[in-house]
Amino acid sequence: MIARIYRPAKTAMQSGQARTKAWVLEFEGAAAREVDPLMGWTSSTDTRAQIRLEFDTKEEAIAYAERNGIPFRLSEPKPRQPIRKSYADNFKFGRREPWTH
Repeated sequence: MIARIYRPAKTAMQSGQARTKAWVLEFEGAAAREVDPLMGWTSSTDTRAQIRLEFDTKEEAIAYAERNGIPFRLSEPKPRQPIRKSYADNFKFGRREPWTH
């Protein structure tokens, strides 16, 4: 079973950088998920898919995987491209779209 090492992205519901600094090691699911006919919950017989380990640095996560003989795939994070916006731009004279109510 292969593990994935990555840095999680910021969720759309938060404006800060909380829970995006640590590197995460997660196992990819080996067995398909099944729907329980009585309750409708999804479940799997693969218990490794429940494991989520957090590390301070990428090197620590890689060292842990190599020390325990876990094959892994490393996903580098994409750099953030902040979009500069100004509230005054909504009311400037040369707007591309007309401003209507």
